[in-house]
Amino acid sequence: MPQTRVVVLGSANMDLVATAAALPRPGETLLGADFVMVPGGKGANQAIAAARAGAACTFLGAIGSDAFGVTLRARITAAGVDTSQLRVAYGASGVALVMVNAEGENAIVVSPGANATMTGLTEPELTAIREADVLVAQLEIPVETVTEAAVAARAGGTRVVLNAAPARTVPPELFAATDVLVVNESEAQTFTGHGRDKPQALLELTPRAVLTLGVAGAWYGDRDGGGVRIPAVPVETVDSTAAGDAFSAALAVGWGEGRDLVDAARWATGAGAACVRRLGTSVALPRRDEIDELYRPG
Repeated sequence: MPQTRVVVLGSANMDLVATAAALPRPGETLLGADFVMVPGGKGANQAIAAARAGAACTFLGAIGSDAFGVTLRARITAAGVDTSQLRVAYGASGVALVMVNAEGENAIVVSPGANATMTGLTEPELTAIREADVLVAQLEIPVETVTEAAVAARAGGTRVVLNAAPARTVPPELFAATDVLVVNESEAQTFTGHGRDKPQALLELTPRAVLTLGVAGAWYGDRDGGGVRIPAVPVETVDSTAAGDAFSAALAVGWGEGRDLVDAARWATGAGAACVRRLGTSVALPRRDEIDELYRPG
């Protein structure tokens, strides 16, 4: 079977991750424990996750001209991702400050840096999107660029998976060009006013949707077949920071490989579970064999 061709459009950040027993309150200073500095950003994470899950993945995004940018390119490339079209903007790369408590919960502040310069797609970038099997995008770069990419993908017959995070104002054209919407409960609340109490409200936005629910698993629904609850895979949680990125990427890869979306969501749930067992973002993203190990078919 030929490799699924996935293009990921999105952000690249250097993640500065510190652990502590609890997350600090406003004005409070805590003595922490571990610290790691690893490539992150939802776009880079999902590109690395897609490559590790078995896809031929191209990443479209922007890094800065600083030392972080050099490291980001090297690490993303080393993961097997095609970075030949990765842009370099003069100035700082994106940076995320991540705090993780003893339960694996996190608080994150992102400084966009070069990600904010990702405006207007070039013809080679548009060609890569049109030639892919699946486009995966998020909302950490200008939403106008995400919309342009999704519309181009739709016109070229490329399927679009939109992980609408962080939640922000989205033009109707973007939802109209989205095949599958992936959100967590807080994002669903922002877009529809409902979470797990009424996940089908997401189907008013797109024809297919996945609501991720952490330890409660996920919900998949479409306008034709109703909704399906997908149980979580029980594992010990160390850090949940990149679990949603692992899920979104694996969903796209599984769907691109020919799984139906319910089965792809079950496989993606295994990817999310494998991810939370390790500290960090891109370094925690699972390989295909790790996903298969935790995959629970229906």
